[in-house]
Amino acid sequence: MFKTVLMIEKALSDADVELVTTLHGEEKVSFVVLMQPRGKQDELLRALDDVALGHLDQAVHEHDDGTDAVPTLAGESLEHSLRHLQRAGAEAVGEVVEAHPLVRLREVVEENRADEVLVLTSPHFVEEFFHRDWASRARHEVGVPVLKLFASEA
Repeated sequence: MFKTVLMIEKALSDADVELVTTLHGEEKVSFVVLMQPRGKQDELLRALDDVALGHLDQAVHEHDDGTDAVPTLAGESLEHSLRHLQRAGAEAVGEVVEAHPLVRLREVVEENRADEVLVLTSPHFVEEFFHRDWASRARHEVGVPVLKLFASEA
């Protein structure tokens, strides 16, 4: 069985589940999902990304997101994602990562003897340009291949 650590920042869509469960053809895949919601510290970067993508209305209202609801929303999004992966025939467990996501990523990779890390994220142009996105940073933290995929907008 292929062991994958999957880092996400929002609930998986049907298209996302299909993408990650079919990457290895017919081979069975086991997922450990790490849900790292984008918090208040990333507000400026998200606003800049919204401007770069032409989503000016989202950039203007970026600070209106209820950050008090983030832990609850993250847990619900994680549970939703795990159910979708399991319905697709994959083994899936996971956790919400509140702090130090790359430290926890390294621990999970080692604990599970993972074969790879998949980072499924929306485009973050500013972070990507400076190689500060999860995938770029994870490549320096874990001893397995790290693949960055873009999440569906659905």
